[in-house]
Amino acid sequence: MPSENDPRSTETLELESKPATSSFASDAAGADAPSKKPALTPQRKRILAVAGVIALAAILAMYFHYRNRVFTDDAEVDAHVTPVAAKIYGNVSEVLVLDNQQVKAGQLLVRLDPRDNQAKVDQARAALELAESQSKGAATEVPLEQATTNSDVSAAEADAAGSQATFQEANSSDVAYAEANVAKSQATYDRAQADLARMKPLADKAEISQLDYDGYVEAAAVAQSQLQADKEKLAEAQKKAQIASANLHAADAHLAEARAGSKMVSVRASDAAAARARVAEAQADLAAAELDLSYTDIVAPVDGVVTHKIVEVGEIVEPGQGLLVVVPLNDVWVTADYKETQLADVQPGQKAEIHVDMYDETFTGHVDSIAGATGARLSLLPPENATGNFVKVVQRIPVKILLDPIPPEKAILRPGMNVDVTILTQ
Repeated sequence: MPSENDPRSTETLELESKPATSSFASDAAGADAPSKKPALTPQRKRILAVAGVIALAAILAMYFHYRNRVFTDDAEVDAHVTPVAAKIYGNVSEVLVLDNQQVKAGQLLVRLDPRDNQAKVDQARAALELAESQSKGAATEVPLEQATTNSDVSAAEADAAGSQATFQEANSSDVAYAEANVAKSQATYDRAQADLARMKPLADKAEISQLDYDGYVEAAAVAQSQLQADKEKLAEAQKKAQIASANLHAADAHLAEARAGSKMVSVRASDAAAARARVAEAQADLAAAELDLSYTDIVAPVDGVVTHKIVEVGEIVEPGQGLLVVVPLNDVWVTADYKETQLADVQPGQKAEIHVDMYDETFTGHVDSIAGATGARLSLLPPENATGNFVKVVQRIPVKILLDPIPPEKAILRPGMNVDVTILTQ
């Protein structure tokens, strides 16, 4: 019961005294009644239509923009990293460059102590001078030996010709003439002996005079004497023929000896050729020594930046030992490792866009070539799928991208930098 001082009115108290079910019933009745949605105004419809068109246009634009593009962030800048090594054994006397220094092709980088190599050059030059002197001496002996041999051969040939003529004359004319005289004297002697034999009985019987008989005896003696003289002449002619024959043999032997002496010309010519060969050998030794001496000055093979310098003054270096590396920053390209599923439409010559994080800029280029094998196949330990541990993984194939010329003041790309590459396949 409200007190008299309660400010609430009687109506209010009556309402509070009503059961709560009536309010719940009214709420339920309101929930059952259909809710009224606000109707779309024409302005809202236009806004929704424009928004739909814009969204569709954006979707279509993105589709056509990315339809003919293949992208990868697995790419890096590459270059011809040129190692510089010692070609000879030596002691480092000077190091003329520092790490990260820009150098030009032919610029002196490192100098080795040249004294040992200079001594070898001097020795080789002295050996060359000696060989040239010996070659000149051997060369002058050839024409001298040739002239001497020709003179000896000519004299021997003349002597042999004279001996041949003397032998032929002695053997044919003199001996034949002496033989003819002997034959004639023999016939005369035989006739005189025959006449004497016939006259002797007649003289014994005194049928002829003693004077006539003595004439026959004298004629026989004269014939015998003539025969003996002719025989002696024949013997002398035969002896002369033998002497001429011996002289002919001696002349022939001398001619053979002179002609054999012509072989000495070939020997001298061979000596001269050997001397010339020694000259060529000495020249080659000198050239090799001078080349080794030139290797004491180690120069930059290309334009670039010195990197990874590990040589110091006083160090003893061996042939082939690396000293530093020169990186030519004006000749770089990009190697992009694309998934094999992305390369179906990629061809050499297609345009490429290279985004460099360092400069936050995009540079242009084109596809130069596609590797002949995947990176896994070219790795140090290629996979062995036949061993039973095969897991199919999408492989990556290197693609070489050549950059369009970039001004040095705009950007300098260094090997090893990571870049993003997009290839426009159409």
